[in-house]
Amino acid sequence: MIDQKIESAIGAALTAFTAHSDFDAKPLIGDFIELFSTDEDFLTKVDDLDEVFDDTPAIEELREVFFDLLLINFFSADVKKLEDDYLETPEWEAIEEETLDRGTELLNLLLYLNECEDENIEPGLDDYLKEFLLVDEDEFQDEYQIYEPVIANQILMESPVAEIKTVAAELPEDSELKELFYPMMCFFQNTDPSAEEKKNIAAHAPNPAFDLAVVNILQVFN
Repeated sequence: MIDQKIESAIGAALTAFTAHSDFDAKPLIGDFIELFSTDEDFLTKVDDLDEVFDDTPAIEELREVFFDLLLINFFSADVKKLEDDYLETPEWEAIEEETLDRGTELLNLLLYLNECEDENIEPGLDDYLKEFLLVDEDEFQDEYQIYEPVIANQILMESPVAEIKTVAAELPEDSELKELFYPMMCFFQNTDPSAEEKKNIAAHAPNPAFDLAVVNILQVFN
């Protein structure tokens, strides 16, 4: 099964990637939708996903982002076919253990946007940090450390995207938010950019193909 929002996000991401790179990724849209839609178990789908990326090195930078989408699809569509308590079973714990090093912080942001939709609230950076990630609470200091660059630069919500690019370039290479900082901050600054505003985001993007793919995914989820 595939969640309708995930299907739209796949198309939006690969269309943006194509528009801002030398590679036409659009023919892969159908392949990914078919892969996400199958009744295979989660780890088999992960193997199938990796196979597509292994065969298409031009889109390698989207691999972990698409893993995030696969996981969200599992939570929203595939899990409906399983027992109610499947996510508490040893089987799922083993899968989590095996895929511990996969995916990105985009997963948290997509879960947050789904929650915003469920609760009919407008997404906002302050709300995401304090109410969803709970960065102010002692037991969530891991999240605080990961999101420290975002917490320290919330003033960028009032700045031109060129400033976001400047700060993104200064983040250390080992920061877990290095790649996602620019598209994430641009999204929170303007959760529904017009075509003209997206051109401006692309014009200043450190990595236009990746950054606009992520912005498009976030727009679909919003």
